[in-house]
Amino acid sequence: MDKKLIYLDNAATTRMRQEVVDAMLPYMTELYGNASAVYSFSDTAKKALNDSRAVMADILGCEKREIYFTGCGSESDNWALKATAEAYAAKGNHIITTKIEHHAILHTCEWLEKHGVEVTYLNVDKDGLIDLKELEEAIRPTTILISVMFANNEIGTIEPIREIGEIAKKHGVLFHTDAVQAFGKVPISVDDMHIDMLSASAHKLHGPKGVGLLYIRQGVKIRSFIHGGAQERKRRAGTENIPGIVGFAKAAELAAATMQESAERETKLRDYLMERVLTEIPHCWVNGHRTLRLPGNVSFGFQFIEGESLLIKLDKAGICGSSGSACTSGSLDPSHVLLAIGLPHELAHGSLRLTLGDDTQKEDLDYVVENLKEIVAKLREMSPLYEDYLRKLKK
Repeated sequence: MDKKLIYLDNAATTRMRQEVVDAMLPYMTELYGNASAVYSFSDTAKKALNDSRAVMADILGCEKREIYFTGCGSESDNWALKATAEAYAAKGNHIITTKIEHHAILHTCEWLEKHGVEVTYLNVDKDGLIDLKELEEAIRPTTILISVMFANNEIGTIEPIREIGEIAKKHGVLFHTDAVQAFGKVPISVDDMHIDMLSASAHKLHGPKGVGLLYIRQGVKIRSFIHGGAQERKRRAGTENIPGIVGFAKAAELAAATMQESAERETKLRDYLMERVLTEIPHCWVNGHRTLRLPGNVSFGFQFIEGESLLIKLDKAGICGSSGSACTSGSLDPSHVLLAIGLPHELAHGSLRLTLGDDTQKEDLDYVVENLKEIVAKLREMSPLYEDYLRKLKK
């Protein structure tokens, strides 16, 4: 008998849709030409590349020439920050970001700081939202870039992107957003939101791994990040990954076509899951904003337990989730995001992120809740902290 599998880690990666696989296959077999070649056999690959660029431009509301395909969202983030620091060094050396960014941004900022760039890391409130007043006050004459993620990968909170873009434009500062979690899930208009650069990744919306994009507004003067060839209009060397790009475009096209329907469905399921857990399991809470969050993201905190133990026991029940704690990757430190929203270490360790997808059904969530109730209760029975808590209640 096959083990039951309920996959609720769609923020980490997603199952490729069959339509995406079907769209990619020809470019791995009979249509394998190099899009940069001059002979006619490569014309189909060139057309696929151009058509894919047009799909992305249509979704973001920009020009085709402003879309650059990359190897992943992390590459796009690195490119946006490092190339901006290089290209605008004559204007200044100051970048503003937040304390809850993905490590692709935070570690890049750390690298830039070692090379003379000054970085301001904005605080967030208990829901994970930045303070727009604090952002504007952080801008200096030497500020060249503001980089704030569209939606947080751990707690799902959606930042006030349009307002951030307006502030950046008002002060003549470039604005980049890491939209890896948001692209294809919520509406994005780079013009309306005054976004100058935007990162996205295919495998977060049922596309293939190993392909991403960076939107660069026309007139932004950042240079190549990868050198060696004239691909991507001389800004990103390397033979174009046509199968991956075609798959990305197909996944994005499908996501855009069903965005409203999917968002309504996932929001309803998300709220159902939150209500059941908060009602039926004591000493727990939701991390992140209750409504200004991605449709399919739920981040819970459970007092008196460790997130790693919870994940292991959920896995045995066939449930895939993730923890805000980084302990599963060999670190004993809790999530930087949960610490930034004000959780103390002992509470930040007891987190669980469940991210819904196209395959998630209501009965799946019922199964999850029943298992969660049992697992949390058993883990608390073994917790000396919970034992102390009960002892104090009896006094």
